[in-house]
Amino acid sequence: MISYLYVEDDADIREGVAMCIEAGHREIVALPNAEAALARDDRARFDVLVTDISLPGISGVDLARQWVADDPSRHVLLLSGYEFRHGLEAIGPNVRALLKSAEPEELEAALLGIEDVLSARAS
Repeated sequence: MISYLYVEDDADIREGVAMCIEAGHREIVALPNAEAALARDDRARFDVLVTDISLPGISGVDLARQWVADDPSRHVLLLSGYEFRHGLEAIGPNVRALLKSAEPEELEAALLGIEDVLSARAS
């Protein structure tokens, strides 16, 4: 089971994306902001952080930086309304970005790519 922490402030987008990434081998916890994500005592149990970049309060980029601070090998998928690729390596080696407007197949391909890396590491 791969566990995802998904952060998106827009409730409709949060619900829609969570439904898109639902699968039998995935556990998804969806939250409305970075502060709620950082307040979780169990956040270390999540394999992947998927977050919107533009969040009220703490941004998705700052959340990602805090997410990988303790373990730079953690995986992050940043979702944005605009092209965002520059500087990803400065956040962490396993940080990727995808447009929010991406087709569901593109999102699924990005998640499967992360899951392949996680599975290979576990072997």
